[in-house]
Amino acid sequence: MRVQILPFGVLKDVLTAAPFELAEQATVGDLLAALGDKLRNHPVAMQLLPRIAVSVNAEYAQPGQILSEGDEVGLLPPVSGGSSESASPVVTYLTREVISADKLVANAKQGSDGAVVVFDGIVRDNTRGRKTLYLDYESYEEMASKQMTELAAQAIERFSVRGVTIVHRLGRLEIGETSVLIVVASAHRGVAFDACRWLIDTLKTTVPIWKKEMFLDGAVWADGEPFPPELAANPVAGSVTGELESGS
Repeated sequence: MRVQILPFGVLKDVLTAAPFELAEQATVGDLLAALGDKLRNHPVAMQLLPRIAVSVNAEYAQPGQILSEGDEVGLLPPVSGGSSESASPVVTYLTREVISADKLVANAKQGSDGAVVVFDGIVRDNTRGRKTLYLDYESYEEMASKQMTELAAQAIERFSVRGVTIVHRLGRLEIGETSVLIVVASAHRGVAFDACRWLIDTLKTTVPIWKKEMFLDGAVWADGEPFPPELAANPVAGSVTGELESGS
């Protein structure tokens, strides 16, 4: 079965108005799930999908509505003139796209903020004297996404900052590219600095993301920070340090 999708607003940047294939008796919810798979590498669109409305043949539709051959399905972001708060207090996601630090920092700011503190982790060209060619990050994505969101919420409560953005790259990263960006917005600089430092230090010990360093003479899984004792599966044995070599 084919339906015609009609994206509007920001969704037009990542989707084309075109026929979309679905199984017979598919629902609006099935279509949204399929679009989620299609847009998984577009973080802005993925954050927007849970907030959109859907129309079928120019009438608002609910997820359970069954679609028919030739239906026109509108994908409708929140309309202009919505909330006066332009930035969400928590923005977290994993991405395989290049991180646009300037854009994320600009989006994090609001008129009530007196300070924005940024940690921009970048890929360097060497590790302990070995020339790095590139890095490769992998993650337990479902768990890492949840942990990042929880960390941001904890930072807001713990340090009384207004907003937190955490974005982490996955996949292959070249020298000089941003691997992780943390932005903390607050009325006061002191708590913003404290929250930013706490966030990167805690992320490095609790969020399941791993780094493989690629060198001229081989590859190494970087030795990570030890888990906190309350998270370690075998805390009595202590942490295992060192690098794990693998073939290049």
